[in-house]
Amino acid sequence: MNLQHWKSETDQDQIAWWRLDRKDAGANTLNREVFEELELLIDEIQKDNENKIKGIIISSAKSNGFIAGADITQFLQIKSEEEAFVLTQQGQRVFNKLAALKIPALSIISGFCMGGGTELALACRYRIAEDDPKTRIGFPEVKLGLQPGWGGTIRLPLLIGVLKAMKIILTGNPIDAVTAARLGVVDAAVSARHLMSAAKKFILDNPPKYQLPILDKISNWPVLRPVIARILRHNLEKKINKQHYPAPYTIVDLWEKDGCTPPVALENEARSLAHLIVSETSKNLVRVFFLQEKLKNLGKNIKFKTQHVHVIGAGTMGGDIAALCALRGLKVTLQDKEPKFIAPAMRRAYELFKYKLKTPRLIQAAMDRLISDIEGNGISHADIIIEAIIEDSQAKQDLFNLLETKSKPDAILATNTSSIALDEIRQKMKNPGRLIGIHFFNPAAKMLLVEVIHDEKNPQNIILNSIAFVRLLDKLPLPVKSAPGFLVNRILMPYLGEAMLMLNGGISPEAIDEAAVKFGMPMGPVELIDAIGLDICLSVAKHLSLKSENLSLLQKMVEEKKLGRKSGLGFYQYRNNKPQKNKNILLTQIPIAERLISSMIVEARMCLEEKIVEDSDLLDAGMIFGTGFPPFRGGLLHYADKLASPSSN
Repeated sequence: MNLQHWKSETDQDQIAWWRLDRKDAGANTLNREVFEELELLIDEIQKDNENKIKGIIISSAKSNGFIAGADITQFLQIKSEEEAFVLTQQGQRVFNKLAALKIPALSIISGFCMGGGTELALACRYRIAEDDPKTRIGFPEVKLGLQPGWGGTIRLPLLIGVLKAMKIILTGNPIDAVTAARLGVVDAAVSARHLMSAAKKFILDNPPKYQLPILDKISNWPVLRPVIARILRHNLEKKINKQHYPAPYTIVDLWEKDGCTPPVALENEARSLAHLIVSETSKNLVRVFFLQEKLKNLGKNIKFKTQHVHVIGAGTMGGDIAALCALRGLKVTLQDKEPKFIAPAMRRAYELFKYKLKTPRLIQAAMDRLISDIEGNGISHADIIIEAIIEDSQAKQDLFNLLETKSKPDAILATNTSSIALDEIRQKMKNPGRLIGIHFFNPAAKMLLVEVIHDEKNPQNIILNSIAFVRLLDKLPLPVKSAPGFLVNRILMPYLGEAMLMLNGGISPEAIDEAAVKFGMPMGPVELIDAIGLDICLSVAKHLSLKSENLSLLQKMVEEKKLGRKSGLGFYQYRNNKPQKNKNILLTQIPIAERLISSMIVEARMCLEEKIVEDSDLLDAGMIFGTGFPPFRGGLLHYADKLASPSSN
């Protein structure tokens, strides 16, 4: 057979080895052609060799992972629900053939195994995974507004029980190899050097398939499905609005109706996926996926390497940036005036490492990389120095004047300022082009976006190296022209200012926040001001020269020391860090959400005209990953264009 994407060979033990190596692609994904060739391989085994071949081992010929899932680009070409249904059925047909083979098939999972890759593995009789932190197994489809459609919603509940299966499918969060083995998703998790021998042993011994414990088995009984479905929906309602993200609810509805009984369940799974593929929500979420890939690719092929990061300022942002760098394997020196300022940052770092790394050995190694440095000895050795001190121009000017003389000539000097233009900070520097902005968002460990602030004085290599550094931290770099507020805060401030105007006009904080959350924002603007801190919002607003009528209430509350969540009182009173809101919200005819979002759209268009970012895609990415603008709407300007288009009216 003339195969373009699969490599097939048979060893001396009469085991067929099928290795996926998708042509002209950096990672394995499943598309029409890959399925066609896999079907040819299966048909050949069924036709001629099943009596001779003892089993099949499927693996990846690429070093970066097993299979990343479906080729999402093919979804962009689909014009109708029927076309999507036919494409989905192709995958189901091939995996059904694989599952029906009389000889055992086994998947070796090393690295990522997502979506369709997991469905392929589930169609095999056995699965073994490499016990390595890079091995991640899951179903991310719901994050694209989709659902598994090649048998995943049927085979996984049958394999491990519906409650465990739905936790994986409905969240879209992957699991590691050890967890997969404990749950029964894979038959074994072994080290890399044992993968091949373990795979062959499974094929040659052909042991009984994994047996589901009785409690997990009864979770699929028809009589219990309505009860379990109600529990699943109740849990979804706590986190997800069905109007915004329908896919998880659709998965539960399908399972309640059809259970795990093919062929009806398979056909309805395919029809359901086809419907979701052509939905507006999925199209927008797929768009967001490609926006994210666009930001990831900005750091591609840049060869900048850093080993030592020095962070000045051990407050919330500085301490968390330092912890993030240590988490990613870098040596970090953290400087502040006294040990008492560094100690809280060290405690937060330990909690982060414990949450992320789990094992004591890895936690201790990360803590060893994070070094308290009161004297600033790390300045002269660091490859990159990040300033995260108070938002004061004079203080920053004095600091960078000192850093320029004490640092290595080729070290990157970066400010984490949230709003001050580079030219204002670099006034005392002899070589102003060395200063660049690397602006993290709070909380630094969770927020994906990092703005890379630059202007005409920055050499291209400093901009590119800063982007590469951000990618090294597994964050999304967004190149932004230096101007007050940069991109995200500049667009966010009119949104917050509009909320201030409405508060001045007598609209309650609860009404404003509820309207924003109903629109899809993760948090209302009033609660967001409290979370950021009223004093910080006021400082940023002044840098941006926000209208005085928007600031009067903010100014008054700051003077009264009502600073928001950190002081226990802002626009809301806080108990145990939670806002105490009035549940009896007065109804109003004022289009609150429309006013809030319109204020951002106006500012966003101005940013685009001023070339603060290169294009509308980057702007939309910045607002989604920097502010939480609802992904299901596809981006701020994308949403604005939809509103303006005749078809949406």
